[in-house]
Amino acid sequence: MRFNYSIVALFIALVSCGGKEKPEELLSEDKMVEILVDIHLAEGFVQSLSIPYDSSKVLYPILEKQIFEKHGIADTVYINSLEHYLLDAAKMEYLYERTIDSLTLREKIVQ
Repeated sequence: MRFNYSIVALFIALVSCGGKEKPEELLSEDKMVEILVDIHLAEGFVQSLSIPYDSSKVLYPILEKQIFEKHGIADTVYINSLEHYLLDAAKMEYLYERTIDSLTLREKIVQ
């Protein structure tokens, strides 16, 4: 399974390196990995469909909303948590290693 690391690079570029405080509602590392796994699965699903780009731009936010509802969180909690974890490159790398491991394991189970 291929992963688009440019998305992570984009997030890192967009996040300021200033001394932001810890968000009031910070997702745990485990919860963050669960959500990242679901987000990457949704992205892969949308990319695998034979639909026009405009349609995929409409479908993905619907799937993303369902992911947040599944995990019982607001999108702002996810975004704030992602920004917090992106401030620590080593922590974000660790979270993505866990995410990739989880996705790889799921892929092996399906095969």
